[in-house]
Amino acid sequence: MSATQRAGRERPVIAVFTKNRTNPAYAAARIGAERAAERHGAQVAHYVPEKPDDIDEQIALVDRAIAERPDAVVFVPVHDTAMNASIAKLNAARIPVVNFLNQLIEGDFVAFVGSDDYRLGCELADYLFRHIGGRGNLVIIEGIAGAVTNRERMRGFHDTLSRWPDVQVVASRPGNYQREPVLALMQELLPALPRIDAVLAANDLMALAAIEILEAAGRPAPVVGVNALPDAIAAIKAGRMLASADFDAMKIACIATEAALRHLRGERVPREIMLPVQIVDASNCAAWDVPLAKRQCPHWSDTVANC
Repeated sequence: MSATQRAGRERPVIAVFTKNRTNPAYAAARIGAERAAERHGAQVAHYVPEKPDDIDEQIALVDRAIAERPDAVVFVPVHDTAMNASIAKLNAARIPVVNFLNQLIEGDFVAFVGSDDYRLGCELADYLFRHIGGRGNLVIIEGIAGAVTNRERMRGFHDTLSRWPDVQVVASRPGNYQREPVLALMQELLPALPRIDAVLAANDLMALAAIEILEAAGRPAPVVGVNALPDAIAAIKAGRMLASADFDAMKIACIATEAALRHLRGERVPREIMLPVQIVDASNCAAWDVPLAKRQCPHWSDTVANC
């Protein structure tokens, strides 16, 4: 007998854990989860820390979810190791877990759904360095130190830098994947750095904040980010932002939620599902020039064909 039957539910409930309400990528993930659940006759319960990326809050939210007995959990951790005990609790409660976006090492998971952050970092950095002719002063804006996405993107950025000796990193600072810290950071950096030839940001929200400060100072420079969010696409179309990498949280959450539901139906689910990496610039951004609410979930069969 399923958990849904035990609880007397008409539809399966998928508990979806995201990291905050301030990053549009996680708003996109929640849309994707809801869209996949609706397509498969399920419902979603969202668990989001009020304080962005707060470890203690996410731990408490896991405890609450266990008490509320969802049929499955779709989970992105706020930290790459701090949630291990919470995952162990979900496993002990026999609640299936699909990990998405930020891959966890410890725990028993139905699947991991994400993209190759290392490859993404390499391709995005290489694109930017080619654009600036292989030389210049670079500012790197990092994400959250405890996030797997940030660690792997930074590894890709730095491995690519080793092949471009004339690109000089003049500053590398954390922006924590948020807008406000980057506004303050860039205002601090500009007086100290009379020349900035490019900015490599670990997500679009930070890239757009950097552009805002650079433009206000009359010092525009090529800026790239990650997520291919609608605001980033608009900036690319307008010539204000050079490019973004398609780490599409909405699509990833769609597939993660569908993986949870297929598992509940007893279907085979690949242990790892990786969505492709693509650089989005002025030459191809029309395909992403769609509001999040109108973007479509990818087809399961196409996504897992090579898994």
